[in-house]
Order: sequence, then C-alpha cells, then structure tokens
Amino acid sequence: MDISELIEQARQAQKRAHAPYSRYPVGAAVLTESGKIFLGCNVESGAFSTTICAERAAIFAAIAAGESQFRALAIISNDGGMPCGSCRQVIHEQCGELPIYIVGANSQLHKEFSTSQLLPYPFDLKES
Repeated sequence: MDISELIEQARQAQKRAHAPYSRYPVGAAVLTESGKIFLGCNVESGAFSTTICAERAAIFAAIAAGESQFRALAIISNDGGMPCGSCRQVIHEQCGELPIYIVGANSQLHKEFSTSQLLPYPFDLKES
C-alpha cells in the first residue's frame, strides 16, 4: 500500500472531527495486516475527560471489527501535532512496533516515527 493513500484516508477522517472546544480537528487511519484501513477522528465532549482522540478511535474501531495486527498509522492535524501520552500508550499496547506518519496541512508528511521512538519507556504490565 502507498502511504499517500493512508494519509488521504486520515485527511478524510479529519473532516469528520467534532472539535467545538479546541477547534483542533485530527484524523487518523490505521492499516491492519489484513490490508483494511480503519478511520478515527477526535470527538470532543463538554466533560473533557470523555473526549476521545482520533488515534484511539481508529485503533479501537479496528479492534471492534476483529483486527489485532497492525502495519502503519497516519495522523493528520493542521500543524502536524504529535499524539498525546494516552494515545502513545494505546499505540504501544495495541499496535506494537509500527511506522507512525505525522502529517500537517496540505497532507504533507511532517515526520515518521516508530512506536518506540514516540514512547521509549512505556508502561508494560509484563515488565512490572
């Protein structure tokens, strides 16, 4: 799969974001080993702790559909912002080591990271 297709899917998801408070729409697209792409967007709530980020929405949608093996993740925002700590932990636990593409305005690739670069010292129950 061409990475540009994954980025375009994330861009389409970003258009569906519900961000009335932050005005910071984010879209994500996760590619599974089976070749399927699952989308997520941030959905904000007035009770801020109930808000969900695009990355987690995409990963959880894939898991809900029965997927458990992941190949790549693209995240798009207007400024190429990085995933929050909660998303980094979920990416580590659910996706394992994979390439993560951070994309900014005009769908231009901002940076590429691996899971371990974004979260070099994750919380891991297996190591506790």
